[in-house]
Amino acid sequence: MGNRKNSIAKIQANNRYTAKAYDRFSLIFKKGRKEELKAIAESLGESLNTFINKAIEERIEREL
Repeated sequence: MGNRKNSIAKIQANNRYTAKAYDRFSLIFKKGRKEELKAIAESLGESLNTFINKAIEERIEREL
């Protein structure tokens, strides 16, 4: 069991780091929009999270 790629201890350590280093918030989309955005992000070689973060940063740079 100790040789598993993602041991329980590793997952717990990753979760503690994530909770300490990052903020989380929820977004609400109309049905189907999440899948559409995810497909666009994947076509760009990005995760949905990276795609949304880049979009936010680009808007901030443009507007401020």
